[in-house]
Amino acid sequence: MSRAFADISFTPSVKAAQSLYGSREDNLGFELVDEKRDHLLQRDIEFLQARDSFYQATVSENDWPYVQHRGGPAGFLQVFDAKTIGYADFSGNAQYLSVGNLFANDRISLILIDYARRRRMKIWGRARIVHENEQAELIARLTMPAYRARVERAVIIAVEAVEWNCPQHITPRFSEREVQGMMAELLEENQLLKKQLQQLQQLQQLRHLKAAG
Repeated sequence: MSRAFADISFTPSVKAAQSLYGSREDNLGFELVDEKRDHLLQRDIEFLQARDSFYQATVSENDWPYVQHRGGPAGFLQVFDAKTIGYADFSGNAQYLSVGNLFANDRISLILIDYARRRRMKIWGRARIVHENEQAELIARLTMPAYRARVERAVIIAVEAVEWNCPQHITPRFSEREVQGMMAELLEENQLLKKQLQQLQQLQQLRHLKAAG
């Protein structure tokens, strides 16, 4: 449980909804827990660095939320310290909805999911946009040379709350790399079984020859 998560999310209307549907008492624990959790722990950092995608939400000037998928090679979302994360914003469709929203309102939230292991983490924070002519060394740090995509800017997020979400309704899915890893184990086991079968057949043939002689 995270107190920082409750401080941000449990607005009066949310508390009213909890009371209406009978969960207000259960959710009080989030508000009373000693651990604020406004920073990343080591397990959070390891989880973040292994992700190759996440979903981010921003809010427009006309109060409409906008959710966008961000992706790249595993590790494109980097951790600078326990309170700061960032990623290279690769070129896309040039609509700049998330960027434009952040120019007006720096609030941002992320949902990061490990489908294969049914784990989900949420982050709330404040984002700032950084361009290469402002901090070239920062852009260079976030650039991934092996990934052929142009970096237009960096998005740096100051973490304000972290929470691990219930995995109950996450449907397991596997990436191509994960499937290849599982298949490699099966193929190796299959080759071993074939070899054992071949040895058994050779042994049986030898016994038949001895019996016939």
